[in-house]
Order: sequence, then C-alpha cells, then structure tokens
Amino acid sequence: MTDSALVLVANAGDGSISTFRLSGGRLERLAVNEGITGSSTFAIDADRDLVYAGVKGDPAGILTLALDRTSGRLAPQSRLDLPRGGMNYLALAHGGTVLLGASYGGGYGISCTVSDGIVSAPVSTIEFPNLHSVLPSADSRFAYFVSLRADLIAQYALGQDALLAPLTPETVAAPAGSGPRHLVLNEAQDAVYVLTEFSGEVVHYGRDARTGELEPRGATTAYDTAKGLAPSEFGADPLANHFIWGADLHFGAGGRTLWASERTESTLGAVAVGADGSLSAPERFTVTETQPRGFALSPDGAHLIAAGEKSTTVSLYAVHGDELELLQQVETGRGANWVRFV
Repeated sequence: MTDSALVLVANAGDGSISTFRLSGGRLERLAVNEGITGSSTFAIDADRDLVYAGVKGDPAGILTLALDRTSGRLAPQSRLDLPRGGMNYLALAHGGTVLLGASYGGGYGISCTVSDGIVSAPVSTIEFPNLHSVLPSADSRFAYFVSLRADLIAQYALGQDALLAPLTPETVAAPAGSGPRHLVLNEAQDAVYVLTEFSGEVVHYGRDARTGELEPRGATTAYDTAKGLAPSEFGADPLANHFIWGADLHFGAGGRTLWASERTESTLGAVAVGADGSLSAPERFTVTETQPRGFALSPDGAHLIAAGEKSTTVSLYAVHGDELELLQQVETGRGANWVRFV
C-alpha cells in the first residue's frame, strides 16, 4: 500500500457513502456523499475512478458515480433501474467492462456490460433464492454466485460479452442449513472459501483453474465458540435467540489468514490457512463495531477497517498476525455496512 489510500464506506441508514483517507496510520474523513439510498454494496473501478453503487427505492437501481480523489466527492453520472429488486453484492470483471450483481430480496443474479460508466440492461440473468454474493475469477473467465437459502454456489463461464454459461454441474452444495453468504478466491486461484451465516463456518472448495469447477474440501468454525451461540436458521432473529450470525470474509496479507466477522457477538477472528489450503479455527477474537456486517483490509494487510450496522463509527486497526490493535474510531454514519479500499 502507498503512504496514502482512499477508503469508501456505505452508510445504508443515512443513504450515504463516506470517503476517508488513510495516511500515516490515521483516518481522515474527506466527504459524506448523500442521496445514495440504502446502499449496502458498491464496486470500484479504480483505473477509471468510477464507483457502481446498488441503491434501494421503487425501483431499485445501480448508480454510477465519478470519484474525485482529492476531495472524496462522488458525482452521479448515470443510473440503471432494477424493477425486480436491488443488489446486495456487486463485482466488476473483464477490466471493468462487465458488472456482476446478486440480489438477495429479488432472488436473481445479473451480468451487464459497462461502457464509459454506463451499465447496460442485464445480458444474462440467473435465479436462485436469496443470492447473497458474486465474484469473478481473477482472469474473469468464470463467475460464482452464492445462494444463502438454497445452500449452494452456482458456477458459470463468463464471456467478455457478459454472457453467463452454466458449468457442469451448474451448482455445488454447501453444508445443509449453513446459509452460505460471502466468498473469496485465493491468489493462486485454486481455492474458493465461503463464509456461512447460520453455522459460522468457512468452507473450503478446491478449484480447477482450467475448467472453473469447484469441489468441497473441508471447513472450520469462524466464530467464538466460547460464547454459547447456537446455529441459526432462515427467518430467525439471531439477536433474540443468541444465534450465530456470520457476515463478511476477507483475506489477510499473503493469504495466510481469512478474517471473518460475526454480528451477534460483534467479533472479528482470523482463520488460519495452511499451505495445502486447509483451515484452522481462530485462536482469539476482537470485539469490534456493533453488528460488523462489513470490513476490509488494506492491500498490504497492515490495516483493517470495520463498520457496524448499529454504530455510527468505523474502527481502524493495525494487524499483527491474528491480533488487532485499535488505532482510531472515526464517525461515518448510520447503518454502515460496506467497506472498500480504492
């Protein structure tokens, strides 16, 4: 990471995105960009300084925003309406010319072309209940959609024209009742890891880089088992029942750790990743912002920034192996739930 980096945080409760500058181990809030209704996801094209933000409303949509790196301001450029429901996860592929989206409430996923920041109508649409995330492979040849309700990952070939073609098989199972939520691919692109919401596990899938196909390999817990949390289920209130409530997942430096958040106890923990891709449960946990739905690590892995759905601040940490040192808390806004470095 350079000496200075920008960080964007979506504040769904305020309908805004905050822009921060991280420099010298300190966060400075540069701007609060309003009018981004209920945003809980955005994707950043850093080469073109464009941000694609999912917004709620009637209809929901995707806003294209131009980023001014000096002021931190986001200027609206265009909009795609989504009458079937808004996106809960957005990701870019093919050098920023394809945008992928997953809709939890609408139960559908999309792939769109992008030209000069203008997002096309969906080129391909897939349907699975409560899709929660989507990511392309590093070479953009494949895309993976996660269905929380159906306990599966759907796998597709992805063309430069944004067409999705199902692999054989089209889906790979997650553990029954686990509620798979977010996924990441490792640097070697031979493994995919999925965090589950209801069972609080990280599930390891081997990946064939040539065919794109996934194969289950193993799993480990990613929540604090000493807190007496019980497995959750679809439609349950995790706080009222003291259920597991897994949320976000990101690699640490060098791919040796997978940081995971759990919202009922508001913790962050680091799952160890072995040389063979196998997983070991976290040995310690850090209590962070209340209901940490979203967080991110700096590209060099030296810092972690966490946001909480029930707080109005973000926490900046220095990362020391699997331990976090709190450096600063800074105001952001209500309902903060998505964090990304630019």
